[in-house]
Amino acid sequence: METYAIHKNAMIAPRKARMTLDLIRGKDIKSARAILDTTNTKASRLISKVLESAIANAVNNFGAKEADLKISECYINPGAVLKRIKFASRGNVDRRDKRTSHITVKVSDRKVEGGNK
Repeated sequence: METYAIHKNAMIAPRKARMTLDLIRGKDIKSARAILDTTNTKASRLISKVLESAIANAVNNFGAKEADLKISECYINPGAVLKRIKFASRGNVDRRDKRTSHITVKVSDRKVEGGNK
């Protein structure tokens, strides 16, 4: 079975967070945690929280064993863009975009749920 967790409107640009997310894609939970703990970025702290939430969803809601879980899918989509202004020289105004992200992490134990097939 596959469970997931989403952090919507995370205050980090998607391009910056994708670099950290690429490090853990397809890894097992133990090595993904180790990678995120040793990576010193804001993205690693945000992704770590989402990963822990996805693991908790699998263990508490579906009775999965934490040792069997692997990251089956993880991605970052762009969220809303907050437009801010910065005063520039000679009476001009520049626009500064504060980009947000939607972080999604899916974990799976590679077992098929019981069905009619």
